[in-house]
Amino acid sequence: MHLCYTLHLVGVLTIFLGLTMALPLLFGIYYHDESVTPILKSMIATVGSGLLLYFLFRGSREKIMSHREGMGVVAIGWTAAGFFGALPYYWGGVFSTFSDSFFESISGFTTTGASVLTNIETVSRGFLFWRSLTHWLGGMGIIVLSLAILPFLGIGGLQLYKAEVPGPVPDKLKPRIRDTALVLWKVYVLFSAAETLLLMLGGMDLFDALCHAFGTMATGGFSTHTLSIGSYQSPYVDTVIIVFMLFAGINFSLHYRFLKGESLSFWRNSEFRFFIGAVTIFFL
Repeated sequence: MHLCYTLHLVGVLTIFLGLTMALPLLFGIYYHDESVTPILKSMIATVGSGLLLYFLFRGSREKIMSHREGMGVVAIGWTAAGFFGALPYYWGGVFSTFSDSFFESISGFTTTGASVLTNIETVSRGFLFWRSLTHWLGGMGIIVLSLAILPFLGIGGLQLYKAEVPGPVPDKLKPRIRDTALVLWKVYVLFSAAETLLLMLGGMDLFDALCHAFGTMATGGFSTHTLSIGSYQSPYVDTVIIVFMLFAGINFSLHYRFLKGESLSFWRNSEFRFFIGAVTIFFL
């Protein structure tokens, strides 16, 4: 594995991650809460570190990425995401130790949904939005998102795609990996927006609707309330989240093919049939 080239690519991913911190920063500014300064510091540190890696190892750029380098970028990239994702929590005093902050960050990016928080309502909204955003980015993968950008830098992404996307044979919906990554993210964003709108129709404000949509589409479960969706006591909210959780558990390439007019794409897929069968059995 070419370590310098791998670190160069990790720099690109780290820059992307740092830029996403602008979203919770905007929520912190809007709500005038104490998360603004810690998130801004974290954003500067993350983008700065990414730029350092990118330019420091720029001379190692290659046109073709090997399978080993693809695996290396995924392993180091997600570890770096967990580290930098923990900075807002730690610098903002959400957790007293970095280990707790790192745990919360990794739980978000891996969509595990486990949390060290005991009283979520006391946490500033900027931090809560970042917490939900790590879920959402991890759900489809910030690495898959970056595949849409890497070709503009003269970097091939096929090996990175194979290393990041689970399954023995990742679906390639378009001739170019960049286009495949864009397709997957478009479907992901479409479902996220639709769920956000439906939750708002059920009485949630935009902030809560976005956070719960992020947690649902990532199939992780982070909430803005200690009692999660149980705090709403709403069958409508429960139903919307259950339906979209099912959608999120289905291969997104099948959603895309269905939206393109291949109405039988679901039933032709053995994975989908097994998934629906298992869910049906557990519901009965």
